Amino acid sequence: MSRVWDVSEVLFDEHTGFQRLLIGRTAQGVSLFCDDERQSTEASQLVYHEALMVPAMLLAARLRRVLIIGSSEGVASQLAVSFGAEQVDHVDIDRVAVRACAELLPYGYTLGELEAAERGEGPIRVHYQDGFSFVESSPGGYDLVVIDLPDENTDPAAQHNRLYGADFLRRCAGLLAPGGVVCCQGGCPTLWRNDTLRVAWARFREVFATPVYFGSDEHEWAFLSGRTDELADPVGDMVSRLDGFRPATMDADTLRGSTVVPYSLRACDRTARGA
Repeated sequence: MSRVWDVSEVLFDEHTGFQRLLIGRTAQGVSLFCDDERQSTEASQLVYHEALMVPAMLLAARLRRVLIIGSSEGVASQLAVSFGAEQVDHVDIDRVAVRACAELLPYGYTLGELEAAERGEGPIRVHYQDGFSFVESSPGGYDLVVIDLPDENTDPAAQHNRLYGADFLRRCAGLLAPGGVVCCQGGCPTLWRNDTLRVAWARFREVFATPVYFGSDEHEWAFLSGRTDELADPVGDMVSRLDGFRPATMDADTLRGSTVVPYSLRACDRTARGA
């Protein structure tokens, strides 16, 4: 399956050294593409970013320190701060991409906000590093670790694929404070393109005692969060904390409905257990 986007005006089109980055105007407003795949658009980015961040922030026991790997636009960092985080380390390998997003996207960092974060002024600190290396050298103590990268793929040369593996998830889990959470985008639940989600869900069940699924009801993407300790009713705990967060794109009913794992994944789980 392929999708064709009508880009009426190209604002930026350059290979950054890590990826082809294109920013242009589409029917969904100013839109970001990496290696010819849509990453975010003006019309839908908040639905996407809240689906990534809010369930994970609700699952965490507290939200003081956050590590975000990828997420060039800066929206995830801003959401973490707006929901109470005191310190956000934003790690992205691609300086050109982050700065182009700040200059041209009408969401996420402004250029002034990015420059302050590059200087370490304020709660957000931007680090232009490889995420794997940053995690290896970090002392940890994070309440939330977010992995927000282009889609996992089958290209053996795509360096970001290693940041989806079980080994990297365990390394991220090792950085968590008690009650901390690791989250990432997990792929698409649609039947004919859910291979990535199946693999990602299996990894989260392997690594985390409390994995939580969130399938956005208004976007074609699913998101996975995990705690290393076991919770009896994680979704109930998340719903009970929702009033203090007040996201723009979801409510308690969304949480209850969208955290039901798709039947095909649950059936695979039962088969794997011999049920």
